[in-house]
Amino acid sequence: MAHQTEEITTRIKNNPSRKRPISHSLLVASGIFLSRIVGFARQRIFGYYFGISDAADIFNTAFRIPNFLQNLFGEGALSASFIPVYSKLRAQGEGKEAENVAHSVFSILSLVISLFVLIGIVAAPALVSVIAPGFDGEKRIQTILLVRILFPGAGVLVLSAWCLGILNSHRRFFLSYAAPVVWNISIIASLVIWGRVSSQDRLVEIAAWGSVAGSVFQFVIQLPLVMKLLGSIHFTTVWKGENIRKVVLNFFPAFVSRGVIQISAFADSAIASIIGSGAVAIVSTAQMLYTLPISLFGMSVSASELPEMSSATGTRDEIAKKLQLRINSGLRKISFFVVPSAVAFFALGDVVAAALFQTGKFDIQGVRYVWATLCGASFGLLASTFARLYSSAFYALHDTKTPFKFACIRVVSGVSLSFFLATQIPRHLGIDPQWGTAFMTLSSGIAGWCEYALLRKTLNRIIGNSGPGFLSVIALYGAALTAALAGWGGKIIIGYFGPIHPMISGAVILGIYTTVYFLTSSLLGISEAQKIVKRVFPFFKNRQ
Repeated sequence: MAHQTEEITTRIKNNPSRKRPISHSLLVASGIFLSRIVGFARQRIFGYYFGISDAADIFNTAFRIPNFLQNLFGEGALSASFIPVYSKLRAQGEGKEAENVAHSVFSILSLVISLFVLIGIVAAPALVSVIAPGFDGEKRIQTILLVRILFPGAGVLVLSAWCLGILNSHRRFFLSYAAPVVWNISIIASLVIWGRVSSQDRLVEIAAWGSVAGSVFQFVIQLPLVMKLLGSIHFTTVWKGENIRKVVLNFFPAFVSRGVIQISAFADSAIASIIGSGAVAIVSTAQMLYTLPISLFGMSVSASELPEMSSATGTRDEIAKKLQLRINSGLRKISFFVVPSAVAFFALGDVVAAALFQTGKFDIQGVRYVWATLCGASFGLLASTFARLYSSAFYALHDTKTPFKFACIRVVSGVSLSFFLATQIPRHLGIDPQWGTAFMTLSSGIAGWCEYALLRKTLNRIIGNSGPGFLSVIALYGAALTAALAGWGGKIIIGYFGPIHPMISGAVILGIYTTVYFLTSSLLGISEAQKIVKRVFPFFKNRQ
């Protein structure tokens, strides 16, 4: 494995074109990081006004339903079907045909989304009954109202995902992933302006309208660059051609695959609504945290690699070798950052949750519930990020059916296990039902490992052996556990000084954790850590 790692590194250094994905993944990660930072600010302000309450449950549940539309048509399905075709045409020098495909996809998407938005508004009561069977009375009525408000905004976000597909194919990664900043700012503004003069029931409606306005801003901010790259944006009714057919045929399996994942999210929300008041808010808050490393490191690598893998040309063996090289390199980068994230959530999740969200009505008990949920999520974090990269490899090969098949297995097993563990274990242990949210995320993690194993085994039959390397992953876990012990030591010492603001203590403890992780992994010979340590701590340069 060491020889394989050296070979990959050498090949990347010797071929300038291989260096591009590194900067591209950093651009994606930077855009996501910026939007997530503002997203955390939005969630902290939201927690200040709503805490773990019925109003928070209503907003999070209502947003999940139209968000289903966005995720179903948006980045997942659209990227899987559109980017491989569009990127291949551009790589082959067929720029005019690529533009025709882009305009046709935009036209088809606009028509279909308009119909889905209309259906969603009309069918809101039925949708709420499915996703939140535990809601009744005023809680159910207000959830229906918010769903109807939010649906048009979700439709606009789908068109924003089309912009993302264009920009990613042209290797313009930062804007499309940083664009959600304006969406978050719109919601923050609505909460801050009306937060002190409105009741919780009224404020959730205002926040929903802020979300719709933000969706429009997010779409519009990307349009100038998209128009520059395409020359114009126009509707067309000419939907014929082999390439349009490829996009449509690839879209449906990806659409269903994405839909299966969304069904899993719906099932989690339904289970949470049954568990008790505040459970939906607990899961939604925890999701903001544990999806961050998935987005930053899984999505950034997968998104930057998809157009690169889709552009690979040559014989079948040559394409397989290129994919193998890119996947192995991507898995190493993902592991280096996701492993410490998972360990930090398990060992120091209370510190993270308190630093970001403990304010106003979001109290210490809410922090404990979120930490428990993070502990469950940490088990499957690495598998989820690995699976994203493997799915991108299948999409690059124009195979959307295989990821769909394994996604179905993941969802069926995960939802079944989640319902049993989340509802039964707290009851048998005699603890508050809200602790069941931890078993929901644990169940999803178990199912995630099954999906990853199936994806890897199947793809390896096509491209040859691939993987992050067992010994390197063990070394990363060793470094992360060492850092966790140091973080716990810092936590105990800070406790002797009396009450300290959670943001201050969190910055100190997580700073210790991060520093020890990088130093320890560097001493264990992890090249990614050594590069960072030599830049931050120059005196280590001559000691390694």
